[in-house]
Amino acid sequence: MGARSHPHPHGRPRPSWGEPRPTLAARLLRRGRELLGVRPAAERTGLPELPLALRRGDLAASYLAAEHDGDHARAGAAASRAAEEAIATGAWWPADAWAHRALWHFERAELGLQATRQARRIGDLRVAAGDAESARRYYAEAIDEARDLGAEHEQGLAAHGLGRAHLDLGDVTVGRRLAAAAVDLLERSGAPRAEVEAARALRGIERAVGEQTEEVD
Repeated sequence: MGARSHPHPHGRPRPSWGEPRPTLAARLLRRGRELLGVRPAAERTGLPELPLALRRGDLAASYLAAEHDGDHARAGAAASRAAEEAIATGAWWPADAWAHRALWHFERAELGLQATRQARRIGDLRVAAGDAESARRYYAEAIDEARDLGAEHEQGLAAHGLGRAHLDLGDVTVGRRLAAAAVDLLERSGAPRAEVEAARALRGIERAVGEQTEEVD
């Protein structure tokens, strides 16, 4: 069956990706730190302090310990796992916040493939949350980085994601071109059959009819 674009979620509010407004207690605590001249270690590294809403659970504890030790690889891995758990439950803001922290840490650990994969996952979660428009920049970043790394599998997955985002936005021509590129990349990289078939489904099947083309279901 030929691929069809996913309906754009009209009427569904676009998620707010910024950090929620801190509670009164959190604001007072921060103000007290400022008055005492205390700055959190995370702020000294250039990364904002982990929001209080994300400080619960074993993964958060593992992340905070790694962050405190300056172990970017371990912190990135913990943040990535936390992002995946949030994605699984559709908790889009926590997923996005964790994924961005993972991306930041992987970049500083100079783990190019992990950083590329994390940029793609941010695109994935934003599409799933109904924000295909903002997802495109993350997919494009992942495609560029994967190309530089020679990581065709990751480049193919990112091309597939970007194609899906364009289809969700109604740009069928660009979406299918990207899906076709994804098929080629995934096949060359020996990707799992399910990934290749998903890209083929997104691309659709066309048959030449004289000077025109006709989609075949």
